[in-house]
Amino acid sequence: MKKDFQAIIAAMTAEEKVALLSGSGLWRTTSFPQHGIDDIVMTDGTYGVRYSTSQIEQGENWNITDFLAVIGQSAGEVEQEQQKGGSEALFSKSKPATCFPNGSTLACSWDRELVYQMGAALAEECQEMGVGILLGPGINIRRTPLAGRGYEYYSEDPVVSGDIAAALINGLQDGGVGASLKHFAANNSEFRRTEMDSVVEERALREIYLAGFRRAIDKSNPWTIMSSYNRLNGVQTSQDPWLLTEVLRNEWQYDGLVMSDWYGIKDRPASLLAGNDLAMPETQHDKQELLQANNRGEIPSDIMDTACLRMLTLLDKVQQHRKPGTKADYQQHHQLAQRLAAESIVLLKNEDDILPLLPGRQRTVAVLGKPAQEPVIQGSGCATTVPYMLDRPLDEIFEVAGNDFNIEYAIGTPEDNVIDEQAQAQAVEVAKKADVAVVFVSTAIGEDGENGDRKDLNILPSHEALIRAVARQQPNLVVVLANSDAVVMPWLSDSKALLETFFAGQGMGRAVADILFGRANPCGKLTVTVPNTLEETPAWLSYPGENLRHHYNEGLFVGYRYYDRRKLTPQFPFGFGLSYTTFSYANLTTSVAQLEDGNALTVSVEVTNSGKMAGKEVVQLYISAPAGELAREVRALKAFAKVYLEVGETKTLSMVLNWQDFACFHPGVADWVVDAGEYQLHIARSSRDTALSTVINLCATPYYPPLQADNSLQQLINNPPAFDRVVKLLVSKNSLPETLVREKLITIAPDLFCGLFIALTEFLAIDITRQELAAALQGPQG
Repeated sequence: MKKDFQAIIAAMTAEEKVALLSGSGLWRTTSFPQHGIDDIVMTDGTYGVRYSTSQIEQGENWNITDFLAVIGQSAGEVEQEQQKGGSEALFSKSKPATCFPNGSTLACSWDRELVYQMGAALAEECQEMGVGILLGPGINIRRTPLAGRGYEYYSEDPVVSGDIAAALINGLQDGGVGASLKHFAANNSEFRRTEMDSVVEERALREIYLAGFRRAIDKSNPWTIMSSYNRLNGVQTSQDPWLLTEVLRNEWQYDGLVMSDWYGIKDRPASLLAGNDLAMPETQHDKQELLQANNRGEIPSDIMDTACLRMLTLLDKVQQHRKPGTKADYQQHHQLAQRLAAESIVLLKNEDDILPLLPGRQRTVAVLGKPAQEPVIQGSGCATTVPYMLDRPLDEIFEVAGNDFNIEYAIGTPEDNVIDEQAQAQAVEVAKKADVAVVFVSTAIGEDGENGDRKDLNILPSHEALIRAVARQQPNLVVVLANSDAVVMPWLSDSKALLETFFAGQGMGRAVADILFGRANPCGKLTVTVPNTLEETPAWLSYPGENLRHHYNEGLFVGYRYYDRRKLTPQFPFGFGLSYTTFSYANLTTSVAQLEDGNALTVSVEVTNSGKMAGKEVVQLYISAPAGELAREVRALKAFAKVYLEVGETKTLSMVLNWQDFACFHPGVADWVVDAGEYQLHIARSSRDTALSTVINLCATPYYPPLQADNSLQQLINNPPAFDRVVKLLVSKNSLPETLVREKLITIAPDLFCGLFIALTEFLAIDITRQELAAALQGPQG
């Protein structure tokens, strides 16, 4: 029976309403048996369910100290505690769950359907554990590779971020578990994250940092949105009415619930007034502050009641979708984790086609490095998951290689931060006797995560030393890399092949083995640009900010947009990834040759597997806008599709571009605008590898930025509606023929550099006031 939420709200006291809009302990909402309201459980997990019995089942005994201990614990510490069977680590109290590929890996699959399946699997595990809201996905733009939580986020591009997030959310919510899309917004660094003010000009904010959120909301309607810790242009995001009400609710029409990040609210009454409904977790100070503000009449009753209605709607939705008795199939989920890893790992280099390894040419394989035995599969912080199962690369290599290869192992790097000369020498000897050496390396464990950014973009010095030492004796060297985000690669020339896994989850070991020996054809593509040096990254000069302000000086030009605009050649471009086969493109067509205002366009292309192995290709569609008043990217990703092709098979792919895909945000008119003219459409293998291009002509309604009295006469002429109004004003003042006035203004415009008012009153001696001119420039109102 449908509940009468309005009646429940009417029956609640002010204290009850405040409690309803607050957490109960760390991870629960408040229950009200007298009103028939049950609580729900929320837990972390952008790539796996982190359900801690101590935190959730005994949540009333937890406090902020425990919370900080949780988010501060690294993945390495978790695994050490698990291996030792220790009980001291907070994460060791978490229930095992499937540790899927982290965001930085997952998005490299570019596979919406596969990500949907991951969302469905996460929902099943949540249902088994009684979790109603999973706190993810996180989709903040990877503006700098130094960002501590870059491993959780998907891309430097909002189209990839939005589409991958929507797929995960749909899979999760179709399984009856709510998502919490986070962190809204501009949380692009972990450096003093609760103090810093992200200063972003509105165009970059709209086109880059908010665009992924809007895309995900449009395509999935997440049940909740989580506000971020930082300030945005001077206002705390959790109490920003522009962000949470004007943009999110009024413009985007989002009707779900907004919750805070944990301990992310600094002024509870202000946050509720701004549109932040739920404060998490429970703090007595926030509850008292809100109740007192309410009692003083500072909180309008409709705002309080609307937030309560959203809360009751969410609670009821979760309860209605509960599936008691659910038993998750962890074996099946492990297989999905393996598949996701295999489709997300990116083959960045394959000189002389050294991969895949074949028994006819590489009989003996040396496997080197500590991560071959102790894989680095995830980042650190509150997203860390205790893996239900774990594929160790060395074990999987032995199994996949079978009797066709001789596998020899040497650790090479027993300690991450110390170069062990003896162990390194042993590894070199093993490599010398082999036909090929596969070296597993990583970045430092625990330096990625919450509340702190990476120190640099290097892999561990001991791992780099191992690569160089082995390369001096064994030219056939394959590197398998685990890292949170992009790294610099001064050692790249020492290797013939490079597999980029980022943090690929518990199935990484099997995925790597399958790719090495050709059982799987790599098909991942980068979702960030890999730089040559840290200093060339777009945010370098303004990172990490100072005086609590972090200026996004590169504006719109983030990631590949920056490299294209600067004509810089990165180490590896956005969208890049190799395969064991080749793909060819032909017959690029558009549904119309000319696109009328407001319509959509279908772009089609034929893709053929022209190589010798079945595989998948990620087809990327970019647009280049004509020159206009505003600076535009050289090219911008607008759509993508992934296709599986047998050898020799051809398929036609179609991608739809909406009118909005051609738009940019114009701060002068405070709206999205589309310039008329010819747009280039590029079908590409990466942002730097265009296969086919064509042109589409757009017929767009002209737009005119508002004019002021100090604009030039030429700018007035370029604005026909305003020009007409000013001409009529001048005619009314001096009785000259309108045609003559127009001709006179057009004739003298190129020679005048002064503002309009001076031009008209001094050079034309027209007796008008500033107020009359301003009214004519502004035009009719209402």
